[in-house]
Amino acid sequence: MIYRELSEEEKASVRERILYEDNHILIINKKVGEIVQGDKTGDECLAETLKAFVADRDGKPGQVFMGIPHRLDRPVSGATIFAKTSKALERLCEMFRGDSVHKFYWALCCEKPSVEEGLLENWLVRNEKQNKSFITKAEGAGAKLARLKYKFLRSTERYHLLEVELLTGRHHQIRCQLAGMGCHIKGDLKYGAPRSNPDGGICLHARRIEFVHPVKKTPLVIEAPVPASWKGVAE
Repeated sequence: MIYRELSEEEKASVRERILYEDNHILIINKKVGEIVQGDKTGDECLAETLKAFVADRDGKPGQVFMGIPHRLDRPVSGATIFAKTSKALERLCEMFRGDSVHKFYWALCCEKPSVEEGLLENWLVRNEKQNKSFITKAEGAGAKLARLKYKFLRSTERYHLLEVELLTGRHHQIRCQLAGMGCHIKGDLKYGAPRSNPDGGICLHARRIEFVHPVKKTPLVIEAPVPASWKGVAE
């Protein structure tokens, strides 16, 4: 298998962003704008970039396996897990379907929540045409229950940092539910933020993941540094 030759700058970027790697899994700090899996845009996805990186670094002549057990939206940054073996992929997919992977996000919001800590439970309906989710008042056709915990961490002059523990995995769940309680994520025009970010992304970051290694059975806690544009705000 012949993969695209990465530039030295691209290789350095991947190396710097790998948070954890062994024979079975690779966890990388995804950048805003990267897509995890190929889509209709035709842009190269992160999975293919990682295949090219591993093939070059390890001198692999054959096909590199890079399975995708979960995804982050294109405008979101943070810790993203890839499986390097089919065994790890199968087990990780099962773990994500259950409740054994604990996912914590940081959200930089335009408004401070009136209650600093709480549990949000909403029924969400996804509009495929608009690629957007909406809160509905009651369970109905196509509605799915979305649950998350949030906690206010601190404020700057203009923005407010929340930590979110995701309890379910619904489409645009954090973006929709935080907007629903009046806390719009910085840069998220789709869900009501007043202006976009210069990089086209939103200030939602997969900050920390906690789980038991699917093969080694050892506990892992992986934390992803926030994007450079957050410096001085979140850390």
